[in-house]
Amino acid sequence: MQWTKTGWLALAAGAALLGIACSQGADEASQGIPLSPAAEGQQLYDSVCTACHNLNPSAAGGLGPPIAGSSEALLESKVLRGEYPPGYTPKRESHAMIPLPYLKDKIPALAAYLASVQAGS
Repeated sequence: MQWTKTGWLALAAGAALLGIACSQGADEASQGIPLSPAAEGQQLYDSVCTACHNLNPSAAGGLGPPIAGSSEALLESKVLRGEYPPGYTPKRESHAMIPLPYLKDKIPALAAYLASVQAGS
């Protein structure tokens, strides 16, 4: 198949339109628009938590249990210290999760996202 000048121009125009469409759906934070706590929490969940938990927080992952609706207190204890809050009954008996203290400032956003998933279930 031989491409004509018109064919190449049409391809270039299509690529440009695709690029514009994709950039309009880009991450709000990259456009200088502050993210809501739930949106920030979803980014965190997608980038960190899905390594062990399911992409859908309401479903079990390969290593981690479903965590949709997890309270901020539970997240602080488990994520930051690797322990459960007093009186909490774990969903699994494994102790595979390591503490991730660098997420200290992100716990409220993660809790907001997991609450929104629970509410939407």
